[in-house]
Amino acid sequence: MKRIAFCFLFALTAAPVAVLSQAPAYSSNLPLADFGSSSGGGRGGVTSPISEPSPGIDRPFSRIAIGSGSSTLGINLTAATNLNRYMNLRATGSLFGYTMNNVTVSDFNVALKLNMASAGASLDLYPFPRHGFRVSPGLLFCNTSHGDGTFTSQPGSSFTLNNVTFYSSTTNPVQGSGSLGLHSQNPAFTITTGWGNIIPRRENKHLSFPFEIGVALIGSPAVNVALTSGLVCTAQGSQCTNVATDQIVQANLQEQVAKYRSDLDPLKTFPIISGGVAYSFRIR
Repeated sequence: MKRIAFCFLFALTAAPVAVLSQAPAYSSNLPLADFGSSSGGGRGGVTSPISEPSPGIDRPFSRIAIGSGSSTLGINLTAATNLNRYMNLRATGSLFGYTMNNVTVSDFNVALKLNMASAGASLDLYPFPRHGFRVSPGLLFCNTSHGDGTFTSQPGSSFTLNNVTFYSSTTNPVQGSGSLGLHSQNPAFTITTGWGNIIPRRENKHLSFPFEIGVALIGSPAVNVALTSGLVCTAQGSQCTNVATDQIVQANLQEQVAKYRSDLDPLKTFPIISGGVAYSFRIR
């Protein structure tokens, strides 16, 4: 939790400095009106004064937006600032936790815990500034999303590994654990598109309802399953052996885990679907 909070603050503070260092310098020396020239379109040969551009909301880092919402990465908190008329810089932190206990799945009593935690930054590009459409490349600087579980077979029940059936002891049932990691690529590149400018380009508008959809390239999920204790037996309940040392059981378990990894491999392109609400205000 502390690591995610640190990464969110890093994305919010360090990224604008990097962008500002690359931004072109703005000159305060505005051209003066030429009232003495005989050329020009004004009356009596006097040219019209050149109007000074309004600083408006297009000045870099002149506005900040704070928002919240929910996504497939969890409940999120967002902070953003404007870089120019066409770009915003946005930092997002997401958290989600879910625990499930005493659930029966295929004759196993299962306890599961899912923890989603990530923080990152993105550059929001608006090709049409007064409209909400955007494209947003970015990075997840920190991602610790994972799931863990433990399971115990019901006494005397059967279970299948790699299409081979085994039987759990009636007196010392099989127990095990499993884990799923969703952060093998860290940091991870993200790309999304959506609608709704978190910092509206109209001066008197503050509230927005941004929506986005895209992917995070988090790498192939890490899947591990272990059978750690208990006895595995023949169908008649005899000839029982320790499941942790039974070579036939362990070989078929590894084959089954390889299938799980193959089935979950598409999650390396993790879907991002997000919606929420944000409020922006001027700071200078």
